[in-house]
Amino acid sequence: MRMREQFEEQLEQLHREVTEMGNLCEQAIALATKALFGGNDQLAKEVFRRDASIDRKEREIEDLCMRLFLHQQPMARDLRTVSAALKMVSDMERIGDQAADVAELSRYIGDQTLQSKVSLGEMAEATKAMVNASVEAFVKGDEELVKKVIQADDKVDGLFEQVKEEIMNLIYQRDIDAKASLDLLMAAKYFERIGDHAVNIAEWVEYSITGGVKRIYRERRINRNIEKRVFSISLADGKHPLLKVDGICRFIIRKWKIVDSLW
Repeated sequence: MRMREQFEEQLEQLHREVTEMGNLCEQAIALATKALFGGNDQLAKEVFRRDASIDRKEREIEDLCMRLFLHQQPMARDLRTVSAALKMVSDMERIGDQAADVAELSRYIGDQTLQSKVSLGEMAEATKAMVNASVEAFVKGDEELVKKVIQADDKVDGLFEQVKEEIMNLIYQRDIDAKASLDLLMAAKYFERIGDHAVNIAEWVEYSITGGVKRIYRERRINRNIEKRVFSISLADGKHPLLKVDGICRFIIRKWKIVDSLW
């Protein structure tokens, strides 16, 4: 009986640690968004500090999970819960990295009015809400929250398409230069990837609750990955409508070949 009580206490600790890591991710996204819109170097540095804290928290949670495996030898749902947490923190660490990438971009966007002309702020808020809900779903074991996170990814993907259209319009109107258009596009892509990592977390929560991931989620993921790869290829080949403006095409293709592997 004492062993079970100790295990329950350690599970509670695991939930607290994952919640804290989730809060750090949300803070990093919020600060990165402010840095992107405000061009404040101090805010960018705060994001980098949050990213470092997220990395440390990942190692702490991994250590806790390994101790649970070795000392408690969990089975059935308990085993799935610990295994899911171990996988989730990897996605959360990537969320911190991508928030830091957005903060880094904020240092190089000279015209601070451009961000307000595209839907980056709305994307950031949507992805932050997804991260919050996915972590809450894990702590509460709430399958309905899992569904909401996965459905919310459609909104983020739609906003990404909207940002691409908005950047295209700015290019056509000659209101943006090549470098700024690429920076804004990359920032939007980082937010979109944060949404994907939140979906990964939600799917691991689904696994911890049910022992599997529903087929509809797997099929949806395959279709999304195909769509995103087609977008990357169309940019790299210079075939995407975003590139059909004189003087910008060669610049973006050259830069894209450098960053495509990061996405």
